[in-house]
Amino acid sequence: MRAFVTGATGWIGSAVVDELISAGHQVSGLARSDEAVQALAAKGVGVVRGDLDDLASLRRGAVQADAVIHMANKHDWGNPAESDRSERAAVQALGDALAGTNRPFVVAAPLSGLVEGRPATEDDVSPAIGPDSNRGGSENLALDYVAQGVRTVITRFSPSVHGRGDWGFVNFLTAAARKQGVSGYIGDGSDAWSAVHRDDAARLIRLGMEQAPAGTRLHAVAEEAVTTKEIAEAIGRSLGLAVESVAPQDAGAHFGFVGSFFASTMTASSKATRDLLSWEPAGPSLLADIDAGAYTV
Repeated sequence: MRAFVTGATGWIGSAVVDELISAGHQVSGLARSDEAVQALAAKGVGVVRGDLDDLASLRRGAVQADAVIHMANKHDWGNPAESDRSERAAVQALGDALAGTNRPFVVAAPLSGLVEGRPATEDDVSPAIGPDSNRGGSENLALDYVAQGVRTVITRFSPSVHGRGDWGFVNFLTAAARKQGVSGYIGDGSDAWSAVHRDDAARLIRLGMEQAPAGTRLHAVAEEAVTTKEIAEAIGRSLGLAVESVAPQDAGAHFGFVGSFFASTMTASSKATRDLLSWEPAGPSLLADIDAGAYTV
């Protein structure tokens, strides 16, 4: 297939591009900077110059492709409303371009906020509906395009998509440990996150693009629940720091913005995903990656 990837030079998107190329697919990627253009060109990837706010560039990339993989997001933690707005507009532009084609439209989504008190499953419908909801309700908006002849596939990602070079949540937790001189966890440390290695997530995206039926929700989850205390202990080992509990009221000051996520349980099952696509994660665990120096070397 000819696949158009947004976020093609990002942490997960760059691994997706490599996975697609290794499987024999042709790839083009959205590039907003000269640096991104050079990175894509070095891999032999076609370039669509533009960004998430350049909706014409999104439509152009989509109509020229056999499949679209939407990985990009502004992740503007200081202005989440802007991130939500741009995400919804991008999904709508891409969905409109694909309407009536029956082409795959793989859309990245988070696991957070789906359910409370239990691990989320692929059958759980996102409660985020409409432009004022989380991520602009983009998951449900993308699924609406199934009725318009688009093979939408939602891929929900674990809060930790880990590996050497990860700049996400565990990287911020490691930075906070360095700054504070201790590796902290919140309260009793019983909150938990699901986790998946970046390479396993990239392989799942490819399988979803190639095989998943329209309207499928996939869960990029290798480990269903790693406790926040276990994560803090691994970070402490990797940095040679003591490990201490942080009172919930002090989490913001200690961890920064990532504290609100570290105080939340975000777990999910991937049984239906594995059964559907015969996907078996093979990468190292989150704790093994931390212990091996993925966040300190």
